Amino acid sequence: MLHLNLLRLVARGGPKRMMATTTKLTSVEVNDKTGIATLTLNRPPVNSQNVQLLEDLQTSIAEIESNKSRGLILTSASSNVFSAGLDITELYNTDEDRLRTIWRALQNAWIALYGSSLPTAAAINGHAPAGGCLLATACEYRVMLPNRLIGLNETQLGIIAPKWLMSGFLNVLPQRVAERALTQGRLFTTEEALAEGLVDEIANTKEEVLEKCSAFIGSFAKVNSLARSLTKLQFRSENIKEFEKIRNKDLEDFVALASSPETQKVMGNYLETLKKKSKKLTKF
Repeated sequence: MLHLNLLRLVARGGPKRMMATTTKLTSVEVNDKTGIATLTLNRPPVNSQNVQLLEDLQTSIAEIESNKSRGLILTSASSNVFSAGLDITELYNTDEDRLRTIWRALQNAWIALYGSSLPTAAAINGHAPAGGCLLATACEYRVMLPNRLIGLNETQLGIIAPKWLMSGFLNVLPQRVAERALTQGRLFTTEEALAEGLVDEIANTKEEVLEKCSAFIGSFAKVNSLARSLTKLQFRSENIKEFEKIRNKDLEDFVALASSPETQKVMGNYLETLKKKSKKLTKF
């Protein structure tokens, strides 16, 4: 992965004009003036991460890597949710092969974003629990709307955040804060996230969120792009190498935990709670 990214860097030139493109659950639009690509997640209502969304995300990142874009902004088509994380309905009451497929798709999407040689920014225009936080922390910069939540709450669902996911969390949080947040399954408010360093800026509208993300990527305009990218990848190379070493073990560990009766029970209870909330909302 790291080697391939280095090869891509040597071939990268200036911004390339292109039309917007769309997969089933993501879309990519490149600004022909700035060369910055905006990758939008679009799986209503909350961008829960099923296999299709994760595979589309990886495809879109690969497209942006190859089309000579100057940077990547990740955002959501939803007005209130960035991404609600893994689709629990795909993890509950399913077979081990399906669990492997889902987790492998998450691994691939994460490494594509975390290992991207491009400048990356998350325009967090809604709540970002669990897998939503994973994607946000894989980026270099995060701008978030007020009165939203972000964090890794896996322990509340009986799931353990894998070591490679923790490494991304530790890139932006002190270890003491990260450890407590992970063990508690804590979700930070936007304001708490800014105070701890989990997000870099707060903006009041989605347009302003996107503008601040563009400004961050634009801050590298006078920096040699190859040197910038190589420096970024040097900082992340140890985490990437460690991930590649444990990828298969991590997959089997997840399958064993997610398929256990205890975890399945927690997931079932969680889904039942969501159903009750949904029924209440339909009465109004």
